[in-house]
This record gives sequence, C-alpha cells and structure tokens, in this order.
Amino acid sequence: MAIAKVLGIETEYGIAGGPEADPIIASSVIVNAYAQQGRSRINWDFEGERPDMDARGLPDLTAFAPVVETHLANTVLTNGARLYVDHAHPEYSSPECRTPLEATLYDLAGEEVMRRALALANQSLELGQAITLYKNNSDGKGNSYGCHENYLISRALDFNHVIRAMVPHFVSRQIVLGAGKVGAETESGRESSAGFQLSQRAEFFEEVVGLETTLKRPIINTRDEPHADAERFRRLHVIIGDANMSPFATMVKLGSTSLLLAALEEGGPEQFPGLPRHPVHALRQYALDVSLTHVEDCEDDVSRSAWDFQDQLWRVGEQYVRDHGPEAVGPEDEVNVVLEQWRIMLDGVRDDRATVADRVDWVAKLRIVEGYRDRYELKDDDARLQAIDLQYHDLRPERSLAQRVGLRELHSKSAIREAVHNPPGSTRAYFRGRCVEKFPEQIVAANWDSVVFDVGAGPLQRVPMLDPVRGTRELTGELLEKSTTAIELLEALNR
Repeated sequence: MAIAKVLGIETEYGIAGGPEADPIIASSVIVNAYAQQGRSRINWDFEGERPDMDARGLPDLTAFAPVVETHLANTVLTNGARLYVDHAHPEYSSPECRTPLEATLYDLAGEEVMRRALALANQSLELGQAITLYKNNSDGKGNSYGCHENYLISRALDFNHVIRAMVPHFVSRQIVLGAGKVGAETESGRESSAGFQLSQRAEFFEEVVGLETTLKRPIINTRDEPHADAERFRRLHVIIGDANMSPFATMVKLGSTSLLLAALEEGGPEQFPGLPRHPVHALRQYALDVSLTHVEDCEDDVSRSAWDFQDQLWRVGEQYVRDHGPEAVGPEDEVNVVLEQWRIMLDGVRDDRATVADRVDWVAKLRIVEGYRDRYELKDDDARLQAIDLQYHDLRPERSLAQRVGLRELHSKSAIREAVHNPPGSTRAYFRGRCVEKFPEQIVAANWDSVVFDVGAGPLQRVPMLDPVRGTRELTGELLEKSTTAIELLEALNR
C-alpha cells in the first residue's frame, strides 16, 4: 500500500563574485548575512548524519560518500528549512511538505530567502566584491551542482524495484522538466557538438546506480539516510533533476515522481515500461534531441523516444489515481492539476511548443536564444548565447530573463512571503519551525528528525520526530500555543 509522499527540494545555488572571488567565502557570507539579521541563530545538529549508508545494503568500496562539512555556515529557519553552505554553494533545503503544490511553494520561498540574503550580503561588501546568485546547475566550466528531490517511501519496497520503475522516468522527464542549456561542458557533451540541450544536468551523469553525488553521478542514488524511523521509511534521494525557474515545472516534477512512486508501492514494477538497454546513453541522447524523435532500444524489445516513455508513465500515474485514489500524493483537486499539467506540457512540447512556453523552461529559454541568435546572425557557440543562458537563471528580478518571458505563476507573492517565515502545517516541519521561532534561546540545535533543547538545568533534552507526518499543526499547534516556555513544552510532551 502506498504511504504518504512527504517531499522536498534541496537547491544549491550558483554563485559568483564575493571576497577574493572565493565561492566558499562568498557562500558563507550569504548564509551568515541572513542568519545574523535575526532570521535564525539555531545550529544544525549533525547527530546521526550517515551519508555513507547505501540502500543496496553493502558498502561500495569504490565510491566516495558525500563529506559532512560541519565547519561551514549552517542554520535552521523559522519555516522549518535548512540554510547552509554545501561545498562551494549556498544551499536551501526546503521543509518537509505533504503535497507537490505545497513543496513548490516552499521552493519559491527558498528563492526569496536567497534574494533577501543576497541583498543583505551585498550591503556589507565593497562594490567590487558584489555577489551574484543563479538558480541553475552548472558554471560553464565543467562544474555541476544539484537540485535534489526527496520522497518518503516505504522501507518494505524492494529497492531493485525502485531502480526498475524509476530509471525510465528519470532519463525521459527532461522533455517537460529540463531547464535547457546552451552548449556543453563535459568531454562527451563537446564531442556531440551540442548547440542546445534540454537538460542542464544530463551530460554530467555517468552511472545507472550509485552512492556518489559529485563524481560518477548515478541516475538512481542509493544514499539510505531516511531522517526518520529506518524500520518503516526510506528517503529516495533524487539527484538527477534540473533547478526549474518555472513553478509549474517544479510542481509537475514533484507530482509526477510522487505519483509513480505511489503506483510502484501499490502495484509493483510490472506496470512500468521497460528500461533502456543503455540508460546513461539514453539520458544524454534524449537531452540532445530537441526534435524529440530519438529512440532507444529497451529491455522489453520496444524502441522508445523520451516522449513515448513519458506518455506511458503518465498513463501509469493516471491509472493509479483512478484505481486507488490520490490521497497518498495529495488532495484530489491538486493531483488532478498535476496530471492535467503534465499532460498539457507533454503534448505541448511535441505538438505546439508555443502553448507551453509559459511553463516549460527549456522551451522558454530556447525561444530567447534562437531569437537573439537569428537577430544578430550568431553561431551556436557564440559566448553571448551562453550569457543569455546564465541570465535566464539570475536571481535578481531586474536581471533575470526568466522573470521577463511570462512564466506562469502558481502562488501569490503574499503566499511566498508568508512561507519565508512560517512552516507548512502538514508535517513535522511545523513543530521544528515553531520551536525555532518561539524558543530560540533554549534550542541548542535541530535537524530533520529532532530538536535539542537546553533549558538551563540538567542535561540537554532531545525531542525525536521520527514520523514525518506527525508534529503537524493539527497535532501540536495548541500545545505550542499554550506553552509559554520551553520547560512547559517539554513537560507537556513528557506527559
């Protein structure tokens, strides 16, 4: 039976400028500027962080798990999110959300947090040190950074079935969810003489399955760190998505993947199309195919284009909702919107791209690039076209091309501003965020599955939150409202 699809997004932002043009220093300036303005003084709790845990059960001695960088800027926000420096990038990890629409709202809240942090940071810097942030996935010099999705799935689900079912989705979904890219940066990409790719990330992936996230990137990441009751839950850590400027693309990315995971839990992998015989090759070739006509041979002896895969997968999701209802993913009206928009985007990229240029990032970007190229009679490898690509993702509203192309809005600006400060009420993020807001002086640290209090007497007290769908507004709102001190809250929880 499908379990509730708690989900969220971790976005590493591209960064340029700053003191000494050092990205680590610049990223720290961004995070600290936001935290020091009273937004948060709560440290991240690294207790239990195990990025080397592998879903396949055995350690891969050839793999290098992500390093836990405890020395870099790292804080917890009142909306339940995490803001920190990850390697050489500022990262916003959204709070846990219960539906695709809610998770999209908190991804947009992350953009607003980063804009505010950028403004605060640049006020403190000399003019020549100004920082710029980009919501993209590569720096044009061969370095890629991630927009990672997370989905709660049942521990009872065989991980081999996850691989079997989800590889077709992850190699093909770029035709509606790709952010688009001018040129190529990797050796394989340059050999293809790519003028434009559907995805920013596709050319950087080298394996089908694996633990790593920065080298030998896999289509299916095996990191097994549930941040929840490990006997009941697993967190599917998806590293293959692009960072979308289109809110509709973000919603469909989260919604389609949630639907397919629920369908997998409910009905098994047999309902899914066969895997491409060479998934990494398929991923890269689909990214290069703006015509959407390229086909790959599959293990069930069928040749499929990326569009064919997505069409069949949409039908899997639609059939699941018809047979079992939408509750595992979200309310009926919201899931219907996900299915409707997924279908519109899928048909639009094939039949009439102008109809989806307001919600498919790569279509919107390609129109700008082709218009500029044709107007000035430029070659495909002209540096000015790559500059346009980068400017599409600029986080500054006055500079961002994504802000000018008429992308459809999904949430009001007032709702986004509210989400910057307030947590979702549907998951344990509510308890975390409200505690950070109400008792900042008594909280030593927090992480996804616990909050650590220091009430001045006795040992530190850790409040565990091992079930992501508890700690909600409904379950803890009245308790938090009545507790005027952290001691009162802890006493009430103990009772």
